[in-house]
Amino acid sequence: MKMKAVTINRFRGYADPVRVEIDDLCVLVGRNDIGKSTVLEALDIFFNEGKGCIKIDKEDLNKSCLAQGLDQIEISVEFTELPPSLVIDATNTTTLEAEYLLTADRTLHVVKRFSVSGKEKVFIRAVHPTNAGCNDLHQKKISDLRKIVDDQNLTCMDRSRSAELRRTIWAGQSDLALSDCEIEIAKEDSKAIWEQLRSHMPLYTLFQSDRKNAESDDEVQDPMRVAVREILNDPTIRTSLREVSERVRARLEDVADRTLDKLHELNPQLAASLDPQIPDSESLKWSDVFKSVGISGDMGIPINKRGSGVKRLVLISFFRAEAERRLVESGGHSVVYAIEEPETSQHPEHQRGLTAALRALSQAAGTQVLLTTHSPEIVKNLTFDCLRLVANDAQQRVSRVEPGELPYPSLNEVSFAAFGESTAEYHDELYAHIESSGDIDAYRTNKPLISYTKILRGGATRVEQITLTDYVRHQIHHPENTHNPRFSLTDLHKSILDMRAFIRARYP
Repeated sequence: MKMKAVTINRFRGYADPVRVEIDDLCVLVGRNDIGKSTVLEALDIFFNEGKGCIKIDKEDLNKSCLAQGLDQIEISVEFTELPPSLVIDATNTTTLEAEYLLTADRTLHVVKRFSVSGKEKVFIRAVHPTNAGCNDLHQKKISDLRKIVDDQNLTCMDRSRSAELRRTIWAGQSDLALSDCEIEIAKEDSKAIWEQLRSHMPLYTLFQSDRKNAESDDEVQDPMRVAVREILNDPTIRTSLREVSERVRARLEDVADRTLDKLHELNPQLAASLDPQIPDSESLKWSDVFKSVGISGDMGIPINKRGSGVKRLVLISFFRAEAERRLVESGGHSVVYAIEEPETSQHPEHQRGLTAALRALSQAAGTQVLLTTHSPEIVKNLTFDCLRLVANDAQQRVSRVEPGELPYPSLNEVSFAAFGESTAEYHDELYAHIESSGDIDAYRTNKPLISYTKILRGGATRVEQITLTDYVRHQIHHPENTHNPRFSLTDLHKSILDMRAFIRARYP
């Protein structure tokens, strides 16, 4: 199963339902505190049910919703690439289609609602029978289903299986009255279906931007130590270690018994007062045996003594390696890598390398990658189709970035819209767009003019009156001309805003 979209409602800053479409690579861009990380953390709550990085609590409920008496957080995920069949009722095979658990678009839409206390209820939103004679069948016990079959004089070939009884009841109706509705699916009588669906869901792993980066953090000390813990928790390895410890214990007990026998020959009273102390196999600290494992760099310098950028780069690499291991060991599950701000503490060259690696990872079968970023460097190495702009203008929204919706179709424009990034490169792009369209004179019309000292051939100078945009452009292209005060970042930003406004008005 793969994610198609997630919808968040009444969770933190999302007071109203906000839908985020998810592709194999999905990159959330936007300014600080706008709700990018909230999307990744909502997915961690949905998939890992409090056993991942995030645990839901009453403070996560949107405050304006709480004031209106709306006291449930809602997180829903729509899935594609669904399992062809489900095995419920012991050996009874059924399908999501046969159970009327699909949307009109043939997707699976799972909705989770959380009360203020954090208690979870699970629903499936689907086109489902609403006829009074055949609705709510997933909530009924097998005895209730048999009664409906008998009351309606229907013939069921196998009355020992709920799926067969439901199929018989639905087949016996002249009109199912199919309609969009919600079916609660995690209650006792429908739990078998929910457990089956859970087993097919993607593995979701979140790497947070504020992950510890101190020397006391075990993962920074060395991710190999974390690997030791996980390896030693493997049931097969624990069984082998238990066998080894029992064999050692048996040998030690033999040595102790023979020693006490010899001591008894010399001093029976002293021998009787001694008792061998041999630790139980479960109390042995096997991780201490491997405490010296690690990865060191030049001249044996450990990771925790390296720069913050190197430490974070190693942590992200460790995260990726562990997620891939879980994918291999999952027996065919898909996996979702969610990484907050992979650019943190990274040189632009590393940012480009990470972007390329994560982009390639998203192309692997059964793999989706979700990122949040503040980095124009990362944005410039992506394509429009994977970008999602998180904004809070008239209302909170997350939208695809379409070139046709922007004043000027470039990734520099995305960086400006998402981060307010005013750059000389973007200024040049906007100016060239207006100039190549033959509209530069129209743009200059009625614009305020400022003085600019131009260097002529032979070294002479001449003062001209030009627009702010031309002033900025001249200085970008002629930094050798020092006769004029350097434009400020405010000047650059204003000129970019002026050109964007002109383009929007000129080319609606």
